[in-house]
Amino acid sequence: MKSVLQHILQHKRRYQTLPFFDFLRDESRSPTERLAFFPCMAPFILGFGDLNRCVLREEPTNDPHQQMVNEHTYEDDHHWPWYLEDLTKLGHDRTALVGDMLREIYSERSEVNRLLMPRLAHLVWNADPLVRLAIIEAIEETGNVLFALTAKIAKVYEQETGTELRYCGEFHFQLESGHAMTTDHAVLAKVELDPVTRQHALECADQVFAWFRDWTDELLRYAQQELATRELLSID
Repeated sequence: MKSVLQHILQHKRRYQTLPFFDFLRDESRSPTERLAFFPCMAPFILGFGDLNRCVLREEPTNDPHQQMVNEHTYEDDHHWPWYLEDLTKLGHDRTALVGDMLREIYSERSEVNRLLMPRLAHLVWNADPLVRLAIIEAIEETGNVLFALTAKIAKVYEQETGTELRYCGEFHFQLESGHAMTTDHAVLAKVELDPVTRQHALECADQVFAWFRDWTDELLRYAQQELATRELLSID
């Protein structure tokens, strides 16, 4: 598994250079401007608990690696309420009716976010538990890049408004960084993979990062469109 983990870290180094993350690092923009992408994430974030509970988790199990997967799912299956909490604090649920929000979620504008969860579920469905661990690790590393940046934005937002953003902020980031798949990477790195399983794990990691690259592109487009609309409304 060590070579798979190294492969994932190489992907992470490239992933954190994507234009969306440059947008989040742009301190010339206000926190609310940099978080303009936030509603676009809803289909993926709200489905993430289901991925953990209904697809990744298999109980009961006698497989020690599936047990590692199961333990991880209990860390990640309950974060979505914090997302809705931040959505409210950022004012998004005061600016759209339910029907309008549903039309937005199911529009082409949010297509990649809407399809990301079923794609991940398909990737996981019949995968060996060791491959599932590789998929989880790849997803975790994409989240680490995102939440490291949103935590900084949330800190500025709290300083300016007095409002804590738990999903975007340090509260969530520390949980994500702390559990680290409920096992030390050094332990996982010692797991021996046969050639077929190793190749499958590498291919799945490649696919996860490819889908998440498309995801960041859509989030950036959404944010840019939102900011352009706000600018037009302010001119009017």
